[in-house]
Amino acid sequence: MILAIILAYLFLLFIVLVVLVLVIANFLFQNEIKAALERDPAARSRLEVLLTYSGLHAIILHRLAHCLYKRDIPFLPRIISQLNRHLTGIEIHPAVQIGKGFFIDHGMGVVIGETTVIGDNVTLYQGVTLGGTGKEKGKRHPTIGNNVVISAGAKVLGNISIGDNVNIGANAVVIRSVPANCTVVGVPGRIARKEGRHIPGINLDHTNLPDPLTERLERLQQEIDTVEKHLKEWKGK
Repeated sequence: MILAIILAYLFLLFIVLVVLVLVIANFLFQNEIKAALERDPAARSRLEVLLTYSGLHAIILHRLAHCLYKRDIPFLPRIISQLNRHLTGIEIHPAVQIGKGFFIDHGMGVVIGETTVIGDNVTLYQGVTLGGTGKEKGKRHPTIGNNVVISAGAKVLGNISIGDNVNIGANAVVIRSVPANCTVVGVPGRIARKEGRHIPGINLDHTNLPDPLTERLERLQQEIDTVEKHLKEWKGK
């Protein structure tokens, strides 16, 4: 009887703690929860995002690790980041600086290196790497601007800057800085400007991206067709 009462109290305490944690997380990470609801059509409610989204869990654990890292607490931040990696499949170094409204969709295989700086309202998809290119010390990872979308499998490497409102296509490898309002595709990444227009907000259409190489080949083919046409007309005279 006494054991049953103790177990009931422990269960009640557990429920209270879970509710308390959910309330605190909902308050502290409201920008990230809002980002998930806005950018993922599969998201149904704030509670669902809180309980089931590994990208949000990775951000919560990273915020904790980063807070400890800034206070020069040894070992524990790295332990939390490795726990984060094993629980979510997302590896974020405790030193990484991340702005508000950060969203990782699915997230498995995402790696973010130590000196990376990420702006506001950035979206990453699975398999993205924000990494370095060598063993140099100091700043060796990318700086990502605001409203940037980095598609599945893309690699952004080295101490480069990615401007605001940039879209990086799936499996692109970006090793040079990219100005604002651009789309980058291919290996190595090539810039395709969006007609010089600023794209307001966050553009999540990362499937219908331009291919500058294909466009150049098509223009070349058109020029060849024009030359052949003129040659036929000349021979017919």
